Amino acid sequence: MERTDHNSADEALRHLLGQPSYAAQVLLVTATILELAPTRPVDHETREHALDVAHDAILATLPDPVSRDAMDRAYRALPELTGISRGEYALRLRHAAKELG
Repeated sequence: MERTDHNSADEALRHLLGQPSYAAQVLLVTATILELAPTRPVDHETREHALDVAHDAILATLPDPVSRDAMDRAYRALPELTGISRGEYALRLRHAAKELG
């Protein structure tokens, strides 16, 4: 017999599959943090601090292998630091997050 009702687990799965990956979420939170002072220059220390905050917000409660994989993927997707403003870097992070899906 074929089911015709929509199971709440099916709906939850569809919702989860439509969400950005953990790595993309880390990049998006990092972008949000950098946008708090958009005209200031971004540097390695500032970016690392924002990434640490994003890690704690998104990944801290996940199993270590999941967290490590997400951070590895996020780091591989980071745009170059090229002496630009935090706001411009945040835009590039958002673009990188879209690419990660």
